[in-house]
Amino acid sequence: MGAGRKLTGISLLAAVLLTLGGCSIFGGGDEGASEARLEAAEEVYQIGVNAYLWRASLDTIAFMPVLQANQSSGAILTDWRTNPRDASERTKTEIYIVGRKLQADALRVVIHREQKQGDDWVEVGPRPGAEFKLTNAILLQARTLRRNNAPLKN
Repeated sequence: MGAGRKLTGISLLAAVLLTLGGCSIFGGGDEGASEARLEAAEEVYQIGVNAYLWRASLDTIAFMPVLQANQSSGAILTDWRTNPRDASERTKTEIYIVGRKLQADALRVVIHREQKQGDDWVEVGPRPGAEFKLTNAILLQARTLRRNNAPLKN
C-alpha cells in the first residue's frame, strides 16, 4: 500500500509539472511578451544611463522647467520654479544618474532653494528631507516602470 501511494504522488507531481511547463513562470507562454521584455532590457543601456531612472526622473520633475537634459551624461538640470504658495521662494533641481543599475546609489539629487529678501534672492538650502524624498519618488517611479515594463520614450 505504501508503494502505491508513493507512485500516485509521483504521478501527480509529474502531471502538475507538465501542466505548468507551458506557463510563463517556466519560460513558456507568450513569446511576444518575452521579446518585448528583452527589448526593454536592452534599451536600458542604449542611452548611456539606466533608462528607467532617466524616464522616472523626467516624469517626477515634470512640473519644473527643464533647462538641460543630457542622456549621455545622465544630468538633468531644471530652471528656477517659484513656489505657487509663496512667491518669495523658488527652487531648482539637479539630478545626476551616475550608475547603470536601478539602485539608490546610482542617483544623486541636489535641490537649491532661495528666498527673496528685498531685491535679492538668498540661498537658504533645501527643506529638511527634500532631497531624500525626491530621490525616493524617482526610485519608486523607476521601479514601477521596470515592473510594468512600460515603453521607454526618449
